[in-house]
Amino acid sequence: MYLARLLLNPRSQVVQRDLADCYRLHRRILSVFPDLGFGSAARRELGVLYRPDGYVLLIQSRLPAEWQRLPREYLLDTGGDPPNPAVKDVAAAYDSIVEDRELRFKLRANPTRKIDSWRDRPGFRPNGRRVDLRREEDQIAWLVRKGQQHGFRLLSVRVRPESVSVQSEPLQADVRPAGKVIGWRVTGETKHPLTFAAVVFEGVLRVEDRSRFRQALENGIGSGKAFGFGLLSIAPIRG
Repeated sequence: MYLARLLLNPRSQVVQRDLADCYRLHRRILSVFPDLGFGSAARRELGVLYRPDGYVLLIQSRLPAEWQRLPREYLLDTGGDPPNPAVKDVAAAYDSIVEDRELRFKLRANPTRKIDSWRDRPGFRPNGRRVDLRREEDQIAWLVRKGQQHGFRLLSVRVRPESVSVQSEPLQADVRPAGKVIGWRVTGETKHPLTFAAVVFEGVLRVEDRSRFRQALENGIGSGKAFGFGLLSIAPIRG
C-alpha cells in the first residue's frame, strides 16, 4: 500500500476547478493510475482512497501512481524540500499493528443512514436511500457502530461546540462539520448533481480486532469513497 501527500498549487485554475467539484477530482486522481479496464470499479480495484484538506491531498493506493500524468503546474513547486509528492509504502506499518494498541486517527466521512426501503410494500427497495446524519450525537453514534464493524473502539469523543461522552470514557476526539461537498457527474450530455455532507473526525481509538482494522485501513470506512471520504489516517500517540 502506498500513501502519497500532494501539495497542490493554489494558483492553478485546474486545481481550483478540481477542488470545487468532487467528480472532477475523482477523475483527476484516477487518471494517474494504470487503466485496468474495470470501468466504475476501477477505484476499488486500485484501492484508491483520498482526502483533500485545503491544498493538501492524501492519496492511498495499492499501485504506485504516475504523477507525470498530472497537468503542468498542478503541484506546488517546493524545490524538492519537502518532496512533492511525498510517497511512502505503508503496508509494513499497517501489518505491524497489534490488538489493544491505541492510535491517533483522522477520518473524513459521510455519515448517513438508509430510509424508505418500504419493506412489505409496493415499490420495495432493499437498499432504500441514504440521508445525511446532521446531529452530532448521531454522527458520533455512527462512528461507534463503524468501530464495532471494523475492529476498533473509540476511547472518547469531544464534539464542538458541545461535549458528549461515549461509553462513559474521557474523550480525546473532535467532530467537526466540514460542510457540503458538491460535484457534477456527466453522462453523455446530462449533468447529475452530487452532494455529500462531510464530517471530519479526529481522536484516539483502540484496536480490538487487527484483521478487521487492517481491512478498514485498506478499504476505507463508510460511503462516498469515490469522492474523498473514508480514508482512515492513523499515527502513534506521542507523550
